[in-house]
Amino acid sequence: MAAGENSVQRLEISKKSIPDLAPLEAVLFDIDGTLCDSDPLHYIAFCEMFAEIGMEVPDDEFLSKNIAGKHNDDVAAILFPDDIPKGMKFMKDAEERFRRLASENLASIKGLYRLTKWIQDRGLKRAAVTNAPKQNAELMISKLGLQDFFDAVIVASDCERAKPYPDPYLKALQLLQVSKDHTFVCEDSLPGIRAGVAAGLPVVGLTTTYPENLLMEANPTILIKDYEDPKLWDYLGQLDNKTEELLEKHPLQFPSNLGYPNCKREEQETLLLDFENQPDTNFVRQTKAFVQETKNKEFQLINNCV
Repeated sequence: MAAGENSVQRLEISKKSIPDLAPLEAVLFDIDGTLCDSDPLHYIAFCEMFAEIGMEVPDDEFLSKNIAGKHNDDVAAILFPDDIPKGMKFMKDAEERFRRLASENLASIKGLYRLTKWIQDRGLKRAAVTNAPKQNAELMISKLGLQDFFDAVIVASDCERAKPYPDPYLKALQLLQVSKDHTFVCEDSLPGIRAGVAAGLPVVGLTTTYPENLLMEANPTILIKDYEDPKLWDYLGQLDNKTEELLEKHPLQFPSNLGYPNCKREEQETLLLDFENQPDTNFVRQTKAFVQETKNKEFQLINNCV
């Protein structure tokens, strides 16, 4: 465990379940082990590096507890406590080797694109939040075809403190201008889950890197095997239903000159969809701006009622 990890200051731990986040504003993702199955590639890179310098290769348990999800500075101190510069050089070389491996073979976590489509269909904001170096983050996101998916990417060097501190997730909330009460996190590591929990966010934990019993120590909201897990989609279905119930109580109100009747939400959404396909004229742009402003006001109204 990295120095200071036990002393991470937490906001009030979220007691909310996933459906309680309605209406949802954003989803925040870790990258390694959360978006992609990158840990086997890290393991190969580390094994090759250890062999080259004549060190015994640590076992899987050591690697998962002391390396997975941690910032490189912390890993360097764990591996080479008496020679930090050597540790930093080792980590730099290991990351370069990982990028070569990842550029050739990087698999997404099962069900990832089903979830990203669900997010896009609902117009939610999204950010990637990682302890990985910027080069790694950009490479993995690009290889997964998600370079246009994320509204923001936050890496450890963007914050004074990396995970397990809450700083990276708090920065993501600030950049996206969303509330922790309407946002959840997807994470696979102990430092990552601890960071999300410390930021006061509900966390969906994935058992892609750590065993379930170990992840439970960090207090995730739920644990899933991958993004095809029926448990996740049951919660998201409940979230959709609760959101619809809230929105039905507060239908959008459009000025009569826009041609949109103050009707049921389903009919309004159909009208809005038709409107999105209109030519990009000045009138269309002005009306779109008005609609977005109206939705923002509606969202605030709903929040005041929840």
